[in-house]
Amino acid sequence: MELGGLLLAILVCAAVASLVVFTIRKAAPVPASLPVTATWIEELSLDRYRPMLRILAADDLRLLRSQPGCTPEMITKLRHQRCRIFREYLRGLREDFGRVCLALKLLMVQAGHDRPDLAATLLQKQAQFALGLTLVEVRLALYSWGIGTVEVGSLLAVFDGLRLELRTLLPAGTEAAG
Repeated sequence: MELGGLLLAILVCAAVASLVVFTIRKAAPVPASLPVTATWIEELSLDRYRPMLRILAADDLRLLRSQPGCTPEMITKLRHQRCRIFREYLRGLREDFGRVCLALKLLMVQAGHDRPDLAATLLQKQAQFALGLTLVEVRLALYSWGIGTVEVGSLLAVFDGLRLELRTLLPAGTEAAG
């Protein structure tokens, strides 16, 4: 019995490690289609991701459960639909975060002086985002099975902090990259 528990623990650790590596690779900036301009940065807003704070809220499921004729299948279907929509928002957030990171890297390369403080902040925020993304993905998988909730506020805060950092570094009316 002890060997079986050890084997299960190893399998769980391997699965978690694989998920972390997969999430970090997905969080990396995508070199294709990088419309990082001053206009894009100016228009980039946390508001586009605010629905993520409510889309998985329990209120709608409670309301559906209170309706006559509600079945467990209906609850499951709604939960899965919401997860699919949430994943689309998460994909967009991951892409925008990657673009912000790339824009900051380009600004550091083009700067007239070294910015070790900015490089350190960028690395820290990328690590926080990757970890936060991993936690959200795990919680989302559990939520899709009807277990627990998904908290995305801290992930949005990391994104917003880096977005604001980028906005402060870019002079008004200049292009970050073509």
